[in-house]
Formats: sequence, C-alpha cells, structure tokens
Amino acid sequence: MSKKDVLEDCVRDSLARYFEDLGDAEPHDMWEMVMRCVERPVLEVAMERSGGNQSRASEMLGITRNTLRKKLLAHNIRA
Repeated sequence: MSKKDVLEDCVRDSLARYFEDLGDAEPHDMWEMVMRCVERPVLEVAMERSGGNQSRASEMLGITRNTLRKKLLAHNIRA
C-alpha cells in the first residue's frame, strides 16, 4: 500500500465518522469544511518542514510563493 493510499484511507475513515456523527442530519458545505480542515495542517507542516522558508514550502506544496502567502494569511498562520 502506498503512502498516498494510507492518506486517502485516513480521509475516508474521518468522513465515515463525520457521517456517523451526523446521524440523520444532512451535511452542508462539505467541500469547504474538508478543504479548511486539510489545508491548514498541510500549510503548517510545509512551513515547519521548510524551516519557515516560504520559497521551499511553496515548492514542496507545488504552488507559487504568492499563493502560499495568501493562504497563510487566510488561515492566520504566521510565516
């Protein structure tokens, strides 16, 4: 099993628990919820692993440095 598969399984398990917790209620804005829950820790880990270097973090993430800066601001993550 690849590391990607392990990560996908973790997401599936988390979503299964989310639906269990919802019970009969209908989910709303799932996309936004998942993206916000995932994006922040990904940004934080990239910044930690790059030693706070935005150029290295953006390369690691496959996004431009400008995009990284916008996302850090949006999530109120200090660079």
